[in-house]
Amino acid sequence: MNSTIKEEYIDLLCNAILSLKSKEEVHSFLVDVCSHAELRAISQRIVVAKMLSEKSVYNSIIKETGASTATISRVNKSLEHGADGYRIVLERLSKDGE
Repeated sequence: MNSTIKEEYIDLLCNAILSLKSKEEVHSFLVDVCSHAELRAISQRIVVAKMLSEKSVYNSIIKETGASTATISRVNKSLEHGADGYRIVLERLSKDGE
């Protein structure tokens, strides 16, 4: 496989996630698919996105999450100019009281 991810592979991943029916199933899938470091990085980015959306400053985010300024900047860029994935998730989580 070349260095770019084929669209059909991304579609398969999306369909795999959509097939899961509970938090436990999602957790099991993520534990199987991702390394501990990958899971930590993904979950850290969601917390960073949440804190940025709450207008937290970088120093507070660094202290709370341990994220680098590069990670915070990358998440911030996605929040401002990305595909709105973070915003969709954060809105739905806030509606569900997470």
